[in-house]
Amino acid sequence: MSDMELYEGPLNVKEIFGRWLDEEAESNYGAYIPFVGTIREEEGIEALSFDIYEPILRQWFEAWQAKAAERGAKVKMAHSIGDVPVHTSSYISAVFSPRRRVALELIEEFVEDFKANAPIWKYDVIDGKRIYAADRSTPMEGAGILGIGNEERGI
Repeated sequence: MSDMELYEGPLNVKEIFGRWLDEEAESNYGAYIPFVGTIREEEGIEALSFDIYEPILRQWFEAWQAKAAERGAKVKMAHSIGDVPVHTSSYISAVFSPRRRVALELIEEFVEDFKANAPIWKYDVIDGKRIYAADRSTPMEGAGILGIGNEERGI
């Protein structure tokens, strides 16, 4: 499997983490720090739904793999496409590193950069309907309606 994995629907956190641990068991990393993002029940949502532009996400992720490799570390991530019910996971990432401090710094930088810059569009699912969540999606230059802010759409 690739170090970046995309799945339809909610992630099987235990299977993915277990496999990642097995894959890196002989790598001699001294620190392994996972992050799990779970859908919270708020504002009446029953799920979040995700659209991903995979070519740009892969480009973004490859840049992160290179950045981690410069520090002797490795990053892995998995993300959902489509609907993910509340109380299930849509995002998992992990840093494997020879050193604890490097792993702690990289996981924070990676997760924050993912949240700010990954080409993922989010929708609230309320009463079975997908409603674009502009405030929680990543604006992208040249992405049409998904690339402009609410004020530009008159919302």
